[in-house]
Amino acid sequence: MLDDIWVDDSVYALRPDFAVLVMTAHGLRNGPTDERSRQWLAAASESEIQTGKIDAWKDAYRAFGAKPQRTRPSVDALTRRMPLPEINQAVDAYNTISVKHALPIGGEDLDHYQGPARLVRAGGDETSEEALGQPEAGEVIWRDDIGVTCRRWNWRQGVRTRLTEATTNAIFLLERLEPMSLEELKEAGEELAELLSEISPEVRISSRLLINGK
Repeated sequence: MLDDIWVDDSVYALRPDFAVLVMTAHGLRNGPTDERSRQWLAAASESEIQTGKIDAWKDAYRAFGAKPQRTRPSVDALTRRMPLPEINQAVDAYNTISVKHALPIGGEDLDHYQGPARLVRAGGDETSEEALGQPEAGEVIWRDDIGVTCRRWNWRQGVRTRLTEATTNAIFLLERLEPMSLEELKEAGEELAELLSEISPEVRISSRLLINGK
C-alpha cells in the first residue's frame, strides 16, 4: 500500500500546498482506552487551538464547494469536542497528535482496503456507504477500489475501514496545508510513531511523504 498510494493532480491544483504523510503500522496491538491514553487525551485537551491552521482547511473546503460550518474539517470538529472522546488506544493516539498540531489525521484498518488508497476529486457516481452519503461531483474524497473511504477530504470516515480494537495493521494519513511547515508535519509523524510504539513495542512503522510535484 505505502508505495502505491497517490494523490490526483486535480487535488494539487485545488491546493498546491497540500502534502500528506502516510504511515503504516504493522503488528499493532490495539485495545480499549487505558489510563495512559487517557492522559494523552487530557494533555492534548489543554492545547491552545491553532486557528490559523484550521482556517486553512476551511478555505480548502470552500474551494470545492463545501460549507465548513456544516461539514467541518476533522481537526475543527475534534477541537470542538473537548474533553477529547475516548475511542481506543490507537485512535486516542492519533487524536492526541491531531489536536496538538492542528493537523487532520485519519487512522484506518489496512486489511480492510481493496487496492491502494488515493485522494481524488469525486465523479459523483462512486460506491459509498449509506452512513457517508453520496459524494458530490468535484468533492475531494479518499477512496480505494471498492469505493469511498472518507468524504470531503477528512470530514467523515467510513465504517468498512474504521480502526478498531481488533486492528493489527493500520494506515494513518497526516494531511498538511500551509501555514504548517513540512518540518512540523515530520515531527507530528514522529510523535505519533512514538505513541504507537508505547501501545505496541514491536509495531513496525513505515512512512512516505506525498507532496506536489513528487
